[in-house]
Amino acid sequence: MTKKVLTIFGTRPEAIKMAPLVKELENSSLESIVCVTAQHRQILDQVLDLFKIKPDFDLNIMKNNQNLWSLTSEVLLKTKEVIEEVKPDIVLVHGDTTTSMAAALSAFYAKVPSGHVEAGLRTFNKYYPFPEEINRVFTDAVSSFHFAPTDKSVDNLIKSQVPKEHIYKTGNTVIDALLYTVENHKEEVEGLNLNPNLKTILLTSHRRENFGEPIREICKAITELTNKNKDIEVVYPVHPNPNVKEPVYELLNNKERIHLINPLEYAQFCTLMKKSHIILTDSGGVQEEAPSLGKPVLVLRDTTERPEAVEYGTVKLTGTKKENIISDVQMLLDNDAEYKKMSESINPYGDGYASKRIVDILINKL
Repeated sequence: MTKKVLTIFGTRPEAIKMAPLVKELENSSLESIVCVTAQHRQILDQVLDLFKIKPDFDLNIMKNNQNLWSLTSEVLLKTKEVIEEVKPDIVLVHGDTTTSMAAALSAFYAKVPSGHVEAGLRTFNKYYPFPEEINRVFTDAVSSFHFAPTDKSVDNLIKSQVPKEHIYKTGNTVIDALLYTVENHKEEVEGLNLNPNLKTILLTSHRRENFGEPIREICKAITELTNKNKDIEVVYPVHPNPNVKEPVYELLNNKERIHLINPLEYAQFCTLMKKSHIILTDSGGVQEEAPSLGKPVLVLRDTTERPEAVEYGTVKLTGTKKENIISDVQMLLDNDAEYKKMSESINPYGDGYASKRIVDILINKL
C-alpha cells in the first residue's frame, strides 16, 4: 500500500523551504498531500504559484493582527480535521512557526508520527527569538523524524536527548529552493529603478522581537548611512504587519536613495539578493541563502540559531543598536579585504540535494 505523506505549512518562509520537498515527493513512490494554513496569505500564494503547488487543503486562517493564542488554537483544531480525513502515515512540518508547532502537536494527539524539517536549531534563550525558539524545541520534542541541516543542529538534538537513530543530517532545503529558482527563474526586479552606479544594500526585518524600539533603531541607522554614503541605496521590502510597516514608513518614507517596497515574489527577491552588495536581515532563511550568492550578511539580532554561518565567516551578528549597524555596514563599504573575506566564505548549509535525501529516508523508513 502506498504510504501517505501529509505536508503542512503556513508562512512564506516555510513554503519556500518546503516547496522543493513537495516537488520531490510528487515524483516519488509516496503519495503527497499538501495542507496550507495560510498563516501568511498573499505572500504564501506567490511561492505556491512559483513552484506550481496546488494545496489539497487550504485552511485560510489569516486574520488582521491575529495573536498567538487564536492562531495556535485555529491551527490545532483545523489540522485535526485534515489529519482525521487523510489518515497519513507521517506529517511533515518545517522550522519554527506557530503553524509547525501546532500541526506537530495535532499529529501527536492523533498518534501519527511527524517529521521535523530543519530540526535542531537553537539559541538556548526561550524568549529570543519569540516565539520561535519554543516552537522549534516543542516541535522537536513531539517529532519522530528529525531532518537536521548541519552538524551543529545534530549536536543540539543529541543534547536534547533525541535518540541518534531518529536524527538525519540532510542539509537545508532552502538551498534546493534557491539554486532551483536562480537557475530557472531569472526574474528582473521591475519598478525599483536601481542605479547601476550605486551599491545596493538589501534590508529585511520582520521578527516579533524587533517590534518597537529595535525597528526604529534600524531605521535611524539606515538614514544616517545613506546620508553619509552617497554611493549607496537601500531597498527594503516591508512586511505588511503594522508593527513593522507603520514605524518604517514613519521614519524612512520619501527619503533619498531609500526604496520602501511591497514584499517581492520569491524569484524577484532572489534576483534582488544577487544584485545586492550587502544584506541586512533578521530572517533565518536569508542567512542561509545569501552566502550561496556570495553576499555578506549582517544579522539584525543579538543571537542566531544558525551559528554555522557566523563560524564560517559569511554572517556577522550585528544586533539592532544604531551605532553597531552603522559601524558594521561602514566597515564592509570601506574595507575591501573584509568584504572579500565574507563574500568568498563557504556556505555550510547545503548543496541543493536536501529534499532528495529526505524523501529517500522516508521511502526507506516508512
